[in-house]
Amino acid sequence: MVDVGICRRNGTAGTPGGHFCARLLSAMIGATLLALAPAEVSAQQAQDPWRPDTRGAPNGGPAGGLTLPPNVTVVPRSAPAGSAQEVQFTAFLTDDGPPIDQGVVWHIFQDSEKDGARPRHHRTMREANPVIRLSPGRYLVNVSFGRANLTRTIAVEAGVALNERFVLNAGGLRVSAQLGDGLPAPETAINYDIYSGETDQLGNRQRIMSGARPGLIMRLNAGIFHIVSRYGDANAVVSADVTVEAGKLTEVAITHPGAAVTFKLVTRPGGEAQSGAQWAILDPDGEVIKESAGALPTHVLAAGSYVVTARHSGRVFRHGFTVQAGEAAQIEVVMK
Repeated sequence: MVDVGICRRNGTAGTPGGHFCARLLSAMIGATLLALAPAEVSAQQAQDPWRPDTRGAPNGGPAGGLTLPPNVTVVPRSAPAGSAQEVQFTAFLTDDGPPIDQGVVWHIFQDSEKDGARPRHHRTMREANPVIRLSPGRYLVNVSFGRANLTRTIAVEAGVALNERFVLNAGGLRVSAQLGDGLPAPETAINYDIYSGETDQLGNRQRIMSGARPGLIMRLNAGIFHIVSRYGDANAVVSADVTVEAGKLTEVAITHPGAAVTFKLVTRPGGEAQSGAQWAILDPDGEVIKESAGALPTHVLAAGSYVVTARHSGRVFRHGFTVQAGEAAQIEVVMK
């Protein structure tokens, strides 16, 4: 090791001592660079042995100053074949309508390459118009808007951005209910189920939704549907077929020709209701429509004729009555 300070003290520029120190420092720097260069190159090759030397050569020559043979072609590296691609999803009610801007749910499943394997759930999105990146491959995409939905397959290819349009061909359905006298039915007492318009070989329909309340807008794929509306918990049931058109709101008003009936077991007309009675309501053919227990049970019945039985203290009491549409009634059964 040479003390540079000694060189500075013992020589100055332009003197023999100064020339000696300058040559000595130059030799030291050159030796240091020669010692470091092989180690640096070796470390780089060990870390990334396949990477070519990209250092530019002077005067625009080949990399590293090397001259390639005429039969060698340099091919630049490209992006990895499995790089993700950008995919945009947009949902529409109709082909010529505006995009749906809210209430849309997207489910993406990656299709398996193995025969018989189930698609793997990849992602769920609740944005109306999402943009995501997917690796190349096949995907099953389901978009739902209320009860309206559509599923189809897309293919993602490397280097190809996609803009996927999903046309649901859907509309809206709103059901309202009224009583036989034209007055609106209590919303809390009405619920309806929606079934497919088509039936299977056994005459059964596919249930699409159950327990819906009047006044709500149900989003459905365009088509024919079967509605079963119930007023109360007995036999006040009305069915109707409706057609939902794409891009339109279908309004359906259902009339329930029934009424609420309260039953009362008494020892004399106008007397106090007896507790502990067990009730059964029968149609004219003797079929049981509704069973209950209590002092004052209330049920909504369709218009028509009925027979009610009350069991109390080991005895059975019978009484016939008629229900008029929209007219609430109280039926007394006298213990005699």
